[in-house]
Amino acid sequence: MTTRLPDAATPRDRAKAERHGALLREAARLFAAHGFDGVSLEDLGAAVGITGPAVYRHFSSKRALLGAILLRASGDLLSGGRRVIAQVTEPRQCLRELVDFHVDFAVTDADVIRVHDRDLARLSDADRHEVRRLQREYVDLWIGVLERVHPDRAATDLRVRAHAGFGLINSTPYSVRALRDVPPDAVVHHILSDMAFAALCAH
Repeated sequence: MTTRLPDAATPRDRAKAERHGALLREAARLFAAHGFDGVSLEDLGAAVGITGPAVYRHFSSKRALLGAILLRASGDLLSGGRRVIAQVTEPRQCLRELVDFHVDFAVTDADVIRVHDRDLARLSDADRHEVRRLQREYVDLWIGVLERVHPDRAATDLRVRAHAGFGLINSTPYSVRALRDVPPDAVVHHILSDMAFAALCAH
C-alpha cells in the first residue's frame, strides 16, 4: 500500500502521507493477526511510533481506518485489472496477465485478504456497500475476459469460474504460512499463477 503524492508536495505533506501509509500497512498486519476487536488505538499508534490519540489526525476512527484499508485494496484491484485489459488484447494472454496481477496482490497483501475475510462486517454501511460495488466491477472484468476465452459457456458458468479462481488464489498465500517450511513468495506466486490459469482455462 503506497500513498501517492503530487510532485509539489511539501516535506510536511510527505511525512504525513508516509505516516498515513504506514498506519494502513500496520493496521492491516495487526487486524490480520488479532482481529479488529483485538487491536486498540494504542496498538495502532505504537506500531508507527505515535500515541493512540494521534491516530485521529489521520483517521476519524478505528472503523474508518479499517474502511480505508479495504477500500484502497478494492479500488487498486479494479484499476489494475482495467489496466491489464486495456494493454492486452489476446484473450488467453489477457487472462494470464489478470491472474498474475491478482496473484501479486494476494502474495503481497495476504494480510488484507485475511482482514477482508474476517472483518468486512465491521465496516460502516457506506464503506461496506462501496467495497462490494468495487468488487462486483472487478469480478465483471474477469467474467468479460473469461467470456472471450470460453465463448460457448453460459454466464453462470463464467461467474462460478471467476469466483473459484479468486478462492484458489486468495486462500493460499496466508494458509501456506502454516507449513513447516514456507516457500519463498516467488515460488508461491509461480505455483498459484499456473494452477489458477490452468483451472480457469479448463473445459
